[in-house]
Amino acid sequence: MKSVIIGSGFGGIAAALRLKAKGHHVTLVEKHSDLGGRARVFERNGFKFDGGPTVITAPHLIYELFELFNKKPADYINIKPLDIWYRFVFEDGFKFDYSGDENSMKKQIKNINEKDVNGYIKLVEFTKKIFDKGFTELSDVPFDKPFFMMKQLPALLNLKSYKSVYSLVSSYIENEKLRRMLSMHPLLVGGNPFTTTSIYGLILYLEKKWGIHYSMGGTGAIITGLEKLMLEENIEILKKSEATKFFTENGIIKSLEINNSDKIYADNIICNADPPSVYDHLINNKKNSLFDWKRKRMDYSMGLFVYYFGTKKVYENVAHHTIKFGNKYEEHLKDIFENKKLNNDISYYLHRPSATDKSMAPDGHDCFYVLVPVPNNQSKINWKDEGDKMKNLVIKKMQDHLLPDLKDNIVEDFYLTPDYFENELNTKYGSGFSIQPKFSQSAYFRFHNKSEICKGLYFVGAGTHPGAGVPGVLSSAKVLDKII
Repeated sequence: MKSVIIGSGFGGIAAALRLKAKGHHVTLVEKHSDLGGRARVFERNGFKFDGGPTVITAPHLIYELFELFNKKPADYINIKPLDIWYRFVFEDGFKFDYSGDENSMKKQIKNINEKDVNGYIKLVEFTKKIFDKGFTELSDVPFDKPFFMMKQLPALLNLKSYKSVYSLVSSYIENEKLRRMLSMHPLLVGGNPFTTTSIYGLILYLEKKWGIHYSMGGTGAIITGLEKLMLEENIEILKKSEATKFFTENGIIKSLEINNSDKIYADNIICNADPPSVYDHLINNKKNSLFDWKRKRMDYSMGLFVYYFGTKKVYENVAHHTIKFGNKYEEHLKDIFENKKLNNDISYYLHRPSATDKSMAPDGHDCFYVLVPVPNNQSKINWKDEGDKMKNLVIKKMQDHLLPDLKDNIVEDFYLTPDYFENELNTKYGSGFSIQPKFSQSAYFRFHNKSEICKGLYFVGAGTHPGAGVPGVLSSAKVLDKII
């Protein structure tokens, strides 16, 4: 059986390894000269910047890929738990260290609002119920049959899936700061906490169950370890090889074209590429009115402005992960997701890997990236004009609240906008996480792991079930395991 994987993000690599373990002949094709997709690495003058995912949860899903071949993960990668998961910072200077230390959590919550301690306990208990159903039971099973989805609806309704994550949290928590902190998780997978189905509240419990981890050498070191494993297992890897066209006969996939020239024949093609982009650009197929309607009604995740920078000053008091909330939090998110316009009162996520791993920066220096949610390219924002303005705004905001004298200490920097995601990573509208994780776009209502219009074509990654985030895309490869 010949299987070709398109794209080498976590989902594509996991699919390649799982199919190899089944005895398939596997070829992995990657557009870029390096592997990783969103998780690729940028190196600049001694600084190492992870391109995308930096929060590692459910590390056992990564370890499983090595164990498929009776290999010890520790021989390839080194993943360590973090003590402080996120430091939350507000405009008024208030800080909260979010962690798996429940005594510390309850003490900090009590200092804000004593009544919310009991609400927090009840919220965690409820998110465990969501986790048991949504992740443990359903994250690695196919959702390609409407009857199967209908069977799940009563349980999902009992779990208040009709509520948003923010609304669910608010039903347990009074304090607005705590509501923001405990409902921010949809932003990690491309959703607005005010509209994302409460099913994604399971992320809160997923973190509680397995913790937040960091890969020494950066997330890119996991990709390097997995690439080494693939080569050992004789998976063919073709870099600088972009899939440019699929060839079908009677609705069955037969081959694909690489770089507008070479042809590769395959029994199965598995796309770690963004499903809407694949359907828009790679398949010439007959119209399917129901599927076309489904695609047209899709809402896409926000875009990302990501500013990478290194400093000659070491900011010892800055945590590994910091989430900074602006004052106009809900308004900011509405501008991003609905109004598709920029708002100067930004919220952002700051990653400082050198807090844990000195190898990410030259001696005596610090390494960072800051991620700002912005509208996707449906906004028509001209990032050639707005990019430097956003960079300067972000520097000012960080200098005012977190990193004193930042502007004078930056020695290396660059940024990526939704244009990068659209042009380099081939995501529709430059979205950071494919389609939004709303209830109407979850499970059966997402793009199916098994193509709805073309036999032999499959999908893994952010746009398909169960969704974005490292655990989600790794689980999508487990779904694939059950349908091929």
